[in-house]
Amino acid sequence: MEIFKSGKTYNFMGKRIPFLGFSSILVIISLVLLFSKGVNFGIDFAGGTIVQVKYEQKAPIEKIRDVLNNTKYKGSSITEFGSPEEVVIRITGTSSNLATDIGDEMHKILDATGNFEVRRVDMVGPKVGGELRTQGLMALGLSMLMILIYVSFRFEWRFAIASILSLAHDVTIALGAISLFNIEVNLDILAAILTILGYSLNDTIIVFDRIREGIQTSKEEGLDRLVNDSVSKTLSRTTLTSLTTFFVVITLFLFGGEIIHGFAFTMLVGIIVGTYSSIFIAASLLAQLKFSMANFRAKEALKLKRQKEKDKLRAMYEQGTV
Repeated sequence: MEIFKSGKTYNFMGKRIPFLGFSSILVIISLVLLFSKGVNFGIDFAGGTIVQVKYEQKAPIEKIRDVLNNTKYKGSSITEFGSPEEVVIRITGTSSNLATDIGDEMHKILDATGNFEVRRVDMVGPKVGGELRTQGLMALGLSMLMILIYVSFRFEWRFAIASILSLAHDVTIALGAISLFNIEVNLDILAAILTILGYSLNDTIIVFDRIREGIQTSKEEGLDRLVNDSVSKTLSRTTLTSLTTFFVVITLFLFGGEIIHGFAFTMLVGIIVGTYSSIFIAASLLAQLKFSMANFRAKEALKLKRQKEKDKLRAMYEQGTV
């Protein structure tokens, strides 16, 4: 299925400076948000206790806050969760007495606030939260490193650098959006970030593969024209893939409930930014890195020559002439 006119070449490279400038602004804004505001770590990474409570009527948030301020849970965060009847109480730290059921304790403390049920109690110690945060950063760093090695091996080091910069662009903007909208960062957000890496890389590799194929099969000497042709040929495929994924994730965001709201939001931002970077940024970075088609063709020709020599020696060995 073709969304865009078949055979038409769009001049993406002619607009690469404005697109790179726009992306640079987004990345700078995201970094400013991350360094000034930071991110809202959930209990998975910061440690603490979450108590989810559902009332029969609208939850009296101010009354709950007043009651808790007179107990050891003073300073707890109380927020609406999905509906006016349901709230989440976030408590810094965990219960020092594991024999005490926090759910039962909350029942006694909040008894005067109305009829309710405790639906969920989650506890993570600060040490475990710190370990999870460290392991999450390691997973992200190792993912980027393995992508760099893979693309360098499959293509050429400039392709690898361009893909890594493109992925860093996507992740930075996604984290900036998380910081801006104060999305709670837990393990599901980390999973969404890693998914964005794979999703964006897949689109970028398809574009790069078409560029490499064009270098090998055409006599075109201008990188800009070749990139425009390659991106234009993959444009319908990239758009269709992104739209189908977007419709699924927007459905999860709108109707999936509060539990997966953060995951769906991060994925939405990632799909939009990842699609944009695959079309407008990745190949533009390749040009900015002074990629040489002549040198690439020479290297590919040398590889082909060496492979033919290996095949010839193998055939001679099998025939017993070596």
